[in-house]
Amino acid sequence: MLPELHSVLNLLEGGFGQLKVLVIGDIMLDRYIHGDVDRISPEAPVPVIRHAQRYERAGGAANVAMNLAGLGCQAILSGFWGSDMEQGELAAILDRAGVDTVGVVSSSQPTISKTRIVGRNQQLLRLDIESRDAPPEIESRRLIDRATELVSKVHAVVLSDYAKGALTNQLCAAVINAARIAKIPILADPKTPDFSKYRGATTVCPNLGELSLATGIAAHQTDAVLTAAQPLISDNDFQYLTVTMSEKGITLLRRDSSFHSPARAREVFDVSGAGDTVIATLAACLAGGLQIETAIELANLAAGIVVGKVGTVPIAGHELVAALTPSSGVTAGEKILDLDHAKARVAEWRASGETIVFTNGCFDLLHVGHITLLEDCRRFGSKLVLGLNADASICRLKGPSRPIVGERERARVMAALAAVDAVVLFEEDTPLELIRTLRPNVLVKGGDYTIKTVVGHEDVIAAGGRVEIVPTVEGFSTTNIVKKLTANTAQNEEN
Repeated sequence: MLPELHSVLNLLEGGFGQLKVLVIGDIMLDRYIHGDVDRISPEAPVPVIRHAQRYERAGGAANVAMNLAGLGCQAILSGFWGSDMEQGELAAILDRAGVDTVGVVSSSQPTISKTRIVGRNQQLLRLDIESRDAPPEIESRRLIDRATELVSKVHAVVLSDYAKGALTNQLCAAVINAARIAKIPILADPKTPDFSKYRGATTVCPNLGELSLATGIAAHQTDAVLTAAQPLISDNDFQYLTVTMSEKGITLLRRDSSFHSPARAREVFDVSGAGDTVIATLAACLAGGLQIETAIELANLAAGIVVGKVGTVPIAGHELVAALTPSSGVTAGEKILDLDHAKARVAEWRASGETIVFTNGCFDLLHVGHITLLEDCRRFGSKLVLGLNADASICRLKGPSRPIVGERERARVMAALAAVDAVVLFEEDTPLELIRTLRPNVLVKGGDYTIKTVVGHEDVIAAGGRVEIVPTVEGFSTTNIVKKLTANTAQNEEN
């Protein structure tokens, strides 16, 4: 199970929204043109692509910012872009995602773009538009000023280096110094074998190939590369190195120790942007105060999700919540939610394609009838939310002698059941407001009801959901159990 799971879920379900992360680096536009190929051109021995689909996505440092926004952070982007059509397309993508581009400097050079021509899922050609000249000195100075000014306003900084000219040695030094003064983490994704460019960073995040170039040892000699890399930490005043190793996972190197997180097994469609997802997740986690080991585990999970997609696609917080909250993988305490957290988690489940089932009740003295109801509920969907009457609600409904078991204990017991994915206490006599807030796909009630007598049926049906009535197990109820206990006690007293 993921370390600090409770803190991770709190961040994913709203906590990241309080955090600002600055991404500085090479901003790009990724353009994809997909089509069918069924003949060779008569003009030259090249395939003819019949255009079917075109779309654009943020790339490079912009993709790191998109990943941060997807996690829920307030992402701020800094770098260069030109005054051209590509800039307009990229600005629109970032604006829709909520990425703040206040740190971006307009350049006399073109916006970097990569156009990929894909036929039958096979990339046939990539067309790059970029300048090979260094940015003009006045523009570089303007970027340094703007980026360093923003450092004091954020909780973490990412240097996303694609060796396209934005991250000069002077800029890196100025930003790292500002981050250290502000006492915030700064992470660098390197594109040079000389890691001294990022001296003083919290961590540098090379892949195994990049680390091989930095150490001069062949990448297939993994252990030797990692051993040779450890002196780079003290040589460059890093806290640690974070090494991404594709299907082997991620390794954290400290000066005298290491930690390895194996890759999460998934079908791989496209590794584009996986490194951006990793460093964005690490930065968000460190900004949120999580331990680096926890951050690496979550980054590994996030990378495993994005490589299952085609093209450069950022991670989304709801995807991580769905992956972290299978019924068998969450402790009982993690399932007990207040209304705000329940609403967020249900929204994330729904965004991941889960079918939300809701039922409610007092569940005072758990018995086989309750278990049967909950098992029946799971037949109607993939996530079950249980609305649990609070003590005050039960007292009003059933009299001053009830409940027998307090709400905290009842919630804990119900959350421990594998069939239940979330437990939400409600103080009202009915769960109507809870149902209206969570908007389940399926509303389930056990007992002698009709659809029209089930509280909340109108709201669920109006939203496109349905109501299911399941029979109760005859002879089992909390009331009967109480009567039997009372009778036994009276008989014992008579004897």
